Amino acid sequence: MDIESSSNPSVDERLQFSLTYHQLEGVVQFNYKVVIQERWVEVIVNTDNIRCDIIRLVSETLMNERGVGAADKHFPSRISLQLTPTLQTNILSLSVSKSSENPARAIGIEKSIEAGFDPPNSYLGLKVTAGETMTVSLKPWIFEESVNGYSANLNWYLHDSMNGKEVFSSKPSKMSLINPKAWFKDRYSSAYRPFTRQGGVVFAGDEYGERVCWKVDKSAIGTTMEWEIRGWIWLTYWPNKHKTFYNETRRLEFREIVHLKIA
Repeated sequence: MDIESSSNPSVDERLQFSLTYHQLEGVVQFNYKVVIQERWVEVIVNTDNIRCDIIRLVSETLMNERGVGAADKHFPSRISLQLTPTLQTNILSLSVSKSSENPARAIGIEKSIEAGFDPPNSYLGLKVTAGETMTVSLKPWIFEESVNGYSANLNWYLHDSMNGKEVFSSKPSKMSLINPKAWFKDRYSSAYRPFTRQGGVVFAGDEYGERVCWKVDKSAIGTTMEWEIRGWIWLTYWPNKHKTFYNETRRLEFREIVHLKIA
């Protein structure tokens, strides 16, 4: 797994142990159907399930003794998939469905007033305090589809919930690293976490994107077509429980060949 970016060429030994002894396990599931039209054949591929989990490889006791605990580990920050028919002479066109909307920035201001009586010997009998709280809400994961030739590109991006930047290509500010209320602190237990409690992500087809459709010449009926699936997964570490300024992003690449019967 290649390092894309790092805040420091060296990392302390205990944190390195925690980062090393976690493993990425991923599942990519598609389903497809063939629809025969009058002049062409449609090969429709739907995203059924995308799942990435970060699994601990040693006991929790050993992780606490030699590492900094199981709560400090990488998290998925971008997933990119590319679907391409390897033989393209009979491909007529390719279309993709609508991408999800850009993150909507919602700012809310909550004002409150508290009043209470102090004990009788107090100088003033009534105490009033006023406070104002600002909250910012951003959709954490954004899905985008695009076309490059006859290749369909599917991308899931994690965005910083405060400034809207893509996490895989940015770094946390020094202020956010020492802020105990930053979104990436306690990121596996917060009610608004962008991950599962185990630290992974699950994308279902009904949430992100509808379909990818290739129009194929009718001469392909009865044949088996070969498709290449290439994938890239970015894993980012920003501190969770451990107090450190260290952060990094790594990238994993994979490739698979699948065969689809056109009938």
